[in-house]
Amino acid sequence: QVQLVESGGGLVQAGGSLRLSCAVSGRTFSSDVMGWFRQAPGKEREFVARITWRGESPSYADSVKGRFTISRDNAKNTIDLQMNSLKPEDTAVYYCAAPRGSVFGYWGPGTQVTVSS
Repeated sequence: QVQLVESGGGLVQAGGSLRLSCAVSGRTFSSDVMGWFRQAPGKEREFVARITWRGESPSYADSVKGRFTISRDNAKNTIDLQMNSLKPEDTAVYYCAAPRGSVFGYWGPGTQVTVSS
């Protein structure tokens, strides 16, 4: 079992920054790929970024590349998402996810990010 809890969401003006954190507890493996996803109102959940539990091989959706950075904080046991140059279209509930078998099967409750224009 893996437990995930996101934090760090909030309201920010366009061009601003936020840092999301996903606290991870339970059984994880160094090869696990951890992910951040988001879901805007009326839209499907979409991939944002992912990284291995070891903190390697980050990858990003094209829509956030160059603005968002995913990382692992070993001391805090978290997966973080630094979001810079935020745009109104980044407004969404952001979710952290961990693998269960070959799919992302563990999800946190989400944290709301709202970017005002």
